[in-house]
Amino acid sequence: MEIIKDILSVLGNIINGLSGMIMGIGFGFLSAPTALGYCAGIIGMLAFKTVIPINIQGETIVLAGSVGKNFRERISIVFYSGIIMVALGALGLLQSIVDFAGPYIISGMEAGVGIIVVKVAIDLMKENKLTGAVSIVSAFIVYFVTKDLNWTLVVSMLASIVCFLIKNKGPMEEVKEDSKFKFFKPVTNFNVIRGALALACLSIGTNIAYSGIVSGMAGLDSPNVDGLTIYSGAADILTGLFGGTPVEITLSSTAAAPHPIASGILLMVAMAMILFAHLVPKIARFIPAVSISGFLFVLGSMVSVPQYAAATFNGAGAADTLAGGMTIAVTALIDPFVGLIAGIAVRFLSVMAGLAA
Repeated sequence: MEIIKDILSVLGNIINGLSGMIMGIGFGFLSAPTALGYCAGIIGMLAFKTVIPINIQGETIVLAGSVGKNFRERISIVFYSGIIMVALGALGLLQSIVDFAGPYIISGMEAGVGIIVVKVAIDLMKENKLTGAVSIVSAFIVYFVTKDLNWTLVVSMLASIVCFLIKNKGPMEEVKEDSKFKFFKPVTNFNVIRGALALACLSIGTNIAYSGIVSGMAGLDSPNVDGLTIYSGAADILTGLFGGTPVEITLSSTAAAPHPIASGILLMVAMAMILFAHLVPKIARFIPAVSISGFLFVLGSMVSVPQYAAATFNGAGAADTLAGGMTIAVTALIDPFVGLIAGIAVRFLSVMAGLAA
């Protein structure tokens, strides 16, 4: 039974990763070079002994894809963002940020990310209301019955995929992409630098927030985020040099599997094999992006927001309460990095005003 749960967690996250890769192909990113990022993730996960794999993340694809004006700018943004993240991780700066911010602000950021996840699920559902509704309803039913995120992910995605294929009267048209595998020299200009800094800021916030959420799925304390940042940054360096998408820390349900490390590694091995074999255009015909909406909605509304909102205010003094509340709001409205900075600023001002921390 435990092995079945491990396999289910991997299958669900493969479908999630493939959905992100389909989005990446739409921005011109190449699938086969993205496999290099997973190779870096496998090495990093083993080296740092974490339960947190890396996978394709829709938010980073949209950011790099929309800021970059063409293919070369987009992959250069990914490459330089990876350089920044490896440097921050190697210098130990992310863990220093976590320690300085403190548990109430970090929990507030994670609660804010939960709200973002719910918003993403709702936005996805709007693209295909019937399929999205099937995904969300089935996810709620399965989670209430099993309290298991892996079953929630797999059943809701399969139900919504079946609904989509019936409604669409078959699969979608095959996605076209360049299958060549070659090196691309990064370009440097103002737009690329701006995009790399923006992507790095987003990654800083999500690495801190997602690492806590994913570790919580495994029943573990938050890991040292510097190690995670090093191997996720290394993944972006490799994919950026060869034309692939960003590969980042994501909300992977493999951490909730009975064997989280083995499941996370199996996920990345399977994704690398699929990408190296150029199978994405064929598989993508059967997987609508909206199929992940149910899992995201349940994860945000039933797991992340209640758990981390409670941790934000439980036992907090006046200054920490204000800081935590501000962090939740700004994270949900803008992004985790800005929410983190806003929370630290509010706590500083509150302490200066004489409120107890």
